[in-house]
Amino acid sequence: MQRLFSTFANGWPGFGLLIQRLVLGIALLYHGIALLRGAPAVEPIVPELIGSLLGLFILAGLWTPAVGALVAVLQVWIALAGVGHESMTIILAALGGTLAMIGPGAWSIDARLFGRKYIAD
Repeated sequence: MQRLFSTFANGWPGFGLLIQRLVLGIALLYHGIALLRGAPAVEPIVPELIGSLLGLFILAGLWTPAVGALVAVLQVWIALAGVGHESMTIILAALGGTLAMIGPGAWSIDARLFGRKYIAD
């Protein structure tokens, strides 16, 4: 992970990435929970449940580049299948893709696991 990102964004950029992760993760979880609770939906159940699981990883900021790329591919697949709201799936795919490219930010599990370590003498 450290080879992908030289630093993990801190300050206002890190806060912005945290907000982006929260929006994407909550939206993915909402779609999966609404489907399980019996909300009227024509969408396939398996991709939405996979999206909910990926939303948990996004919320935690764990393996963000890989999970963001998977979210983007999954949402494009749902959009091309013609089920669900195409505009919402495209927005979720774009958010997942940008997280895959930019990274999780300093307030994530990725930053704690793979970030730079300070060694005190």
